[in-house]
Amino acid sequence: MGQGKADLLQGTLDLIVLRMLRGQPANGWELTQSIQAVTKGVLDINYGSIYPALRRLETRDLVKGRWATSENNRRARYYELTTSGKKQLDAERHSWERFAHALGLILDQA
Repeated sequence: MGQGKADLLQGTLDLIVLRMLRGQPANGWELTQSIQAVTKGVLDINYGSIYPALRRLETRDLVKGRWATSENNRRARYYELTTSGKKQLDAERHSWERFAHALGLILDQA
């Protein structure tokens, strides 16, 4: 396996989006750019994935969206975490950490 791009594990995109929105509101384009920058290009989320994820999270009341003008003077929908979204992020993060620890134990077996 090389050092190139990685495929997302099923179910991780929502967790990634929630975590990226923890710091500040962002639009879909900003989220994709931030994810790519933070992961040093390993994760490359396309717009065909990010916008359905944002709509799904908004439907579940984990994020709320509002229309505003972007830095390049275009109309964009900005998303931010709701109180429910912060609780969900904490729960999913804890679950992911437990899973990663268990997987580490398996991979470290002699």
